[in-house]
Amino acid sequence: MSIFPSRSWREYPQRYRMEAVRFKKSGKTYFPPRQVDPTNGDTECEKVVLPETGKVTTYTVIRVAPSQWGDLSPYGLAIVELTDGTRLFGQMTDCNVDQIKIGMDVRIEFRLIQKEGTHGTLSYGYKFVPKWY
Repeated sequence: MSIFPSRSWREYPQRYRMEAVRFKKSGKTYFPPRQVDPTNGDTECEKVVLPETGKVTTYTVIRVAPSQWGDLSPYGLAIVELTDGTRLFGQMTDCNVDQIKIGMDVRIEFRLIQKEGTHGTLSYGYKFVPKWY
């Protein structure tokens, strides 16, 4: 029995439902989930859903993009600290790159990341959108 790539990707809960793990001893949250807390070796954890909002802590603007994303440039990439303290890396979207600022309020949205060829596999994931949008 074979599994189609698109079906396989849909079954990754951490990617599509923003599920992470929080370890009991340290209280640290990791995304994507880990089985062992790297700080103390703890394996006791609980599944948590990440908050949908946060603030940009740092960012960069890509003006000369790799060929598969060349039509998107310029675009912003940011590290966002969510309201629970978890930090994520991702693409900024729906804003002019000159509007991106440290401290900017954003929300996470599920979006198309890339498409393989004209009729290929679609890959989805999260992107950051300014809250004013």
